[in-house]
Amino acid sequence: MRQELEVTAMIVVNATGRACPESVAMTRAALDKGAEELEVLVDNPQAATNVKRFLEDRGFRVLLQDDDGRLKLTAGRKTEPSVSASQAPAPQATVPQAPAPQVPAPVPVAPMPVPRPAEGMAVLITGKTLGGNDEELGEILVRGFLSAFSQLDVPPRTVALINEGVKLALFDSSSCDHLKNLERKGTNILVCGTCVNHFGITDSVGAGVISTMFEIVEALNGSGRILSL
Repeated sequence: MRQELEVTAMIVVNATGRACPESVAMTRAALDKGAEELEVLVDNPQAATNVKRFLEDRGFRVLLQDDDGRLKLTAGRKTEPSVSASQAPAPQATVPQAPAPQVPAPVPVAPMPVPRPAEGMAVLITGKTLGGNDEELGEILVRGFLSAFSQLDVPPRTVALINEGVKLALFDSSSCDHLKNLERKGTNILVCGTCVNHFGITDSVGAGVISTMFEIVEALNGSGRILSL
């Protein structure tokens, strides 16, 4: 079914010159004020990508336009078109049905409990090694750390990778498989989009979801315990 944008008062958010997460925070502030249709102005592709994903995740349809380096995102709530009376299907005549035979209800069986990520546990990783200056040992330690987490019955709810920590999620990283194992157990792997863009490795990310700093902060803020590596 075709989706349309609601026609409401347009709110303009001028986030030019603002990096992540400011552009996303300004957009969220507009939504908190009740905006149903808005126009967001930014001047860098990373901010445009972050804002677009933020709005789409919240049920908006987003159109991105590039005007000589000035990026404009026009967004509106997704709505289903109304059906007129002439388009409505004609009522169907009802035919009396014989009562269905009574079948004894099955005895309910309690489902087996499924381990869920620990409430309030988040891990923030800021580097590709763990410990001191010995890089080789540091890589072994961080790999072992992630491996141990992936083998827990109840893993962390969130693992956030920022700065050089995003390199742990690359296809050729020895830690990538451990992060994938955590994903399969329900852990949210958040990879800083600003960081992968800075290192030029966006297309090499093999685990997790590229996220805004705002989304990472929200996830950490919603956790009662944060372990920082």
